[in-house]
Amino acid sequence: MYKRILVATDGSKLSEAAVAHALNLADLTGAEVVALKVVPLYPQTYFEGGVGVDAEEIKRIEQQWQDEALQVVNAIKSEGQKRQVKVKAMTAKSDLVSEAIIAAAKRNKCDLIVMASHGRKGIKRLLLGSETQQVLTHSHIPVLVLR
Repeated sequence: MYKRILVATDGSKLSEAAVAHALNLADLTGAEVVALKVVPLYPQTYFEGGVGVDAEEIKRIEQQWQDEALQVVNAIKSEGQKRQVKVKAMTAKSDLVSEAIIAAAKRNKCDLIVMASHGRKGIKRLLLGSETQQVLTHSHIPVLVLR
């Protein structure tokens, strides 16, 4: 049924449930899993009077975020090994999370994207947006959403 499943994670408890579902589904279908965590770029401020951050400090912070993301996806890879499910751990640097997820799924020839939705409503959804909604709207690959 599925050959390669991309599971997008942000490291939250809700994402952990999506990871568990993706690993279970891969185990049942014999699919491989691509575990992806998208790492944001450090926000730059260009407003007058804004506090500038040294380029080296930005580089250090972004590297710390990258290292933390690698720990998350490598933990998924370890869990997959315990279940004898092949897992490719990867990260992507982007402020456009949904686009990075879709691009990674295409690049890795995935036939399913698994991700969690926080189920925000009203003003929270308007202010915080919904990466899951963006993936659902723009992906040509089936998406399994867990809440």
